[in-house]
Amino acid sequence: MKNLHGKRFAIVIFIVFAACFCGMAYRDGKSVSDFWSALKIAYKTIPLVLAVIGLFVSYAWRWKIFRGWLVPFPDLNGTWQGTIQTTWKNPETGEVPTPIPVILTIKQSFIRISCVMRTAEMTSHSYLADFWLDGDEQIRMLGYSYHSKPLLTVVERSQQHDGTIIFEVVGDPVERLKGTYWTERKTTGEVVLTFREASRLEEFPTDLGKHPVSGK
Repeated sequence: MKNLHGKRFAIVIFIVFAACFCGMAYRDGKSVSDFWSALKIAYKTIPLVLAVIGLFVSYAWRWKIFRGWLVPFPDLNGTWQGTIQTTWKNPETGEVPTPIPVILTIKQSFIRISCVMRTAEMTSHSYLADFWLDGDEQIRMLGYSYHSKPLLTVVERSQQHDGTIIFEVVGDPVERLKGTYWTERKTTGEVVLTFREASRLEEFPTDLGKHPVSGK
């Protein structure tokens, strides 16, 4: 992710390497007397450093001890729930629908993030997603572009389309995601989400209620 603290991360890797180097030399009872002796110890140290980096990238980046100073982005993994308030008007009634129940599942690793949004009528998958973070400008946002595919039963009034959504990340730890979206169908709207659970739901949960347009 482009928001990483590059210099800090490089310094941490150097410190890890130096610590592993000294530990390896002490364990083997070796002294660094010349370039070749140092190179031999460094050669043995590299696999250990790679293992530490692998552990960090796979798991440890989520630990609170690294949050902020080394890992600038929050851990949003799991399922978020809330509502969409669209500006679209129903051509049959001329009215704007009431808020639409929605969930957003987020799969996040140290290097990438993907988002899947579901309502009772559609599912959308992100194909470009990243954080936009700037402490000096007080910016904490998550944005992604997506492709939305509705149920076959509603395609006459809700066709497949692409769109983009920008979420403001609220709170530390994160309390809400507040977003605005726009689509190639020239529709817009607002989304407000709160955290539901750590697991990623693969279907829209019935406990969130029915879709206000179709009643499904």
